[in-house]
Amino acid sequence: MNTLDAMNYLKKKKWIDLSHEIHESIPRFGAFNGSQEKTLFTIKKDGFFAKEYTLPTQYSTHIDAPIHFAEGKRYLHEIKLKELVLPLYVIHKEDVVQNDHDYCLTVQDILDFEAEFGSIPEDSFVAFASGWSSRWKSTEAYYNCDKEGTAHTPGWSLAALKYLSEIRNVAAIGHETLDTDSAADFRKNQGLLGEYYWLKQNKYQVEVMRNLNQVPAVGSVIVTSFPNLLNAPGFPVRSIALLPD
Repeated sequence: MNTLDAMNYLKKKKWIDLSHEIHESIPRFGAFNGSQEKTLFTIKKDGFFAKEYTLPTQYSTHIDAPIHFAEGKRYLHEIKLKELVLPLYVIHKEDVVQNDHDYCLTVQDILDFEAEFGSIPEDSFVAFASGWSSRWKSTEAYYNCDKEGTAHTPGWSLAALKYLSEIRNVAAIGHETLDTDSAADFRKNQGLLGEYYWLKQNKYQVEVMRNLNQVPAVGSVIVTSFPNLLNAPGFPVRSIALLPD
């Protein structure tokens, strides 16, 4: 099969957008400002339409380059192109998270997944489908703070991340929340130990994903794209899942 035939074959598949929209009112890390946009030129006045956008690098659905948390590791432009097209494995825990907002995905969850679907191969992308993106349109629901102001959001356990990196050597991970770690683990550990660990392995992650509930556990491909920025720690992305038959 030549390249054009491959393209036409893939276009017949179902494609799922895994990225949220970008605007000033979306949920975001509390220390960041919302995005801003300014119209620079209009067709009526200037003959062409152009805008200027200002936004943080970690905003909406975004990629974290290793340098985001790990000094001396790769910047965004150093991630190889072929690392951005990967087999996609989705661990679906939506039902569990619905009943336990502090849920941490465990090594046993991964072992159960592999018992059903086979071993996760190296150089793949593994996503934690928590269903959290269903809360996206309500900032209050997305942050999910109780009456005392304590957040309750799911995440990866450190042990699960170590298994994926050290045993399975996967290339990247993704999740629907703002952070790799659950809010409960963040409080217990007084920091994002899981996120620090993952990025220190010189691997990237995609955060604030959506529509993972529409992606099967195995058989899909994820494609992630972003501007070719020099020395960036991350940036909003367009991630797409190409589904199997």
